[in-house]
Amino acid sequence: MVNSTQISYFTLSAYFDIGISRYLFFMIVMLLYILIVCANLLLIVIICMNRSLHEPMYIFLCSLFVIELFGSTGLFPMLLIQILSDIHTVSTSFCFLQIFCLYSYANIEFTNLAVMSYDRYLAICYPLQYNTRMTSNKVAILIAISWLFPFLAIVVMISLSASLQLCGNIIDKVYCNNYSIVKLACSDTTIINIYGIVYVFTILLGVVILIFYPYVKIFKVCFSGSKQTRQKAVSTCTPHLASLLNFTFGSFFEIVQARFIMNSVPNMLRIFLSLYFLTCQPLFNPVLYGLQMSKIRGLWKSIVFGKM
Repeated sequence: MVNSTQISYFTLSAYFDIGISRYLFFMIVMLLYILIVCANLLLIVIICMNRSLHEPMYIFLCSLFVIELFGSTGLFPMLLIQILSDIHTVSTSFCFLQIFCLYSYANIEFTNLAVMSYDRYLAICYPLQYNTRMTSNKVAILIAISWLFPFLAIVVMISLSASLQLCGNIIDKVYCNNYSIVKLACSDTTIINIYGIVYVFTILLGVVILIFYPYVKIFKVCFSGSKQTRQKAVSTCTPHLASLLNFTFGSFFEIVQARFIMNSVPNMLRIFLSLYFLTCQPLFNPVLYGLQMSKIRGLWKSIVFGKM
């Protein structure tokens, strides 16, 4: 029985030899990472530098774009290194660091989207009281909660995983995954399993309720309200719903793949599905909001093309 602290590295076994094509994949992934960084940084700068965008909705968007940079930086640098490497290993400490980054990213993304749902609920259902209900202090508190709670939850999860006794070091993924490490344990995993169940049925269920309830109210107002109310709801809620559905489906693919045997699925498809929510969402959000939100669209056009 080998203690996890005695294991100096993990082997990522999902990589396979693609010969000289590795350089093509490297360039594609590198280009994707550059696009993600540039797109999110551009919108962060636009929101921060323009006082007309210093409103709750855009501040929450800025937080969302920061999350995308955080998550993609937790994945892409190591992914690029592994693509060009002949031996696909990662140190134990760096593996747990990547788990912290990626799991924190996924959880903060969901909590931030839940907060944005609440913001849209107040803006559409209580337009006259919106400014008094969504104050700058409340915005700061909501953003802090959406970041701190997931951070603390993931720290606890990693602490439990790091204390497990492991009987192997092979992870069948292209990046480090906590569930894969737990499956390597030859010691009792009851505590971490209970923690996972409690976390899912409290934190994540709470997030689902915070997303579902506001939209039920928003749809009721849309059906009974004026044409102007419906147009406002469509213009502000459509990108949020699209982002939420895209990330939810991507996360669902990853959860299904982690929990069930997928040997019948082609290896390249398995890799694509496991990377989808980590690679597409960080580019999907800035492109979606940059094109859909008229204020942001006008400002980034003036910066990129040099005209109003």
